[in-house]
Amino acid sequence: MSKFDKIAVLKKIGDTGMVPVFYNKDLEVCKNVVKACYEGGVRAFEFTNRGDFAHEIFGELVKWADKECPELALGIGSVVDAPTAALYLQLGANFVVGPLFNPEIAPVCNRRLVPYCPGCMTVSEIGKAQELGCDLTKVFPGDVVGPNMVKGLKAPMPWSKIMVTGGVAPEAENLKAWFKAGVYCVGMGSKLFPADKVKAGDWQYVTDKCKEALGYVAAARA
Repeated sequence: MSKFDKIAVLKKIGDTGMVPVFYNKDLEVCKNVVKACYEGGVRAFEFTNRGDFAHEIFGELVKWADKECPELALGIGSVVDAPTAALYLQLGANFVVGPLFNPEIAPVCNRRLVPYCPGCMTVSEIGKAQELGCDLTKVFPGDVVGPNMVKGLKAPMPWSKIMVTGGVAPEAENLKAWFKAGVYCVGMGSKLFPADKVKAGDWQYVTDKCKEALGYVAAARA
């Protein structure tokens, strides 16, 4: 069961402004990455449902993070169907993210008061997701639609909370463009965790990169 209520989770995501997105089949690597991000100031983290037995890794990660990273909202990503969402809710997911919008997932998450953030690419999809209780919607892939899509959407629908994932980089100009367009937060994966740094176990690099990116987010919001 989620250890934070829906409002608290959305606030953590919004306050942090950046949600790291990561998967690895090695539990110890995952622990090190999560801890490095946490020490860098991150308070919302998305583990992705990308490999065989990912749910087993996630279950262990939740129990570990509950002690080691007590303020962290740990969510699950790459969820495309309701049974998978239900599985991860049982394992303690604080939020559920998907690359697409599946209306069947919304009531499963709503029943447990857990945020469902579906991937959308059109204004109509976002509107339908909001209608079904999705307070936060994901624009994906971000690098295909660009910041102007978010800016255009926010004009007639200013209440929209948008997370952008895909092509977001921990760079000042990139983050400034998204936040000036009006995003609530961004999701960031491989650019935060270069494969060579993960392989070398350079967790200090990850911590430093998170601090740097969060600094850019704060400057963009100023």
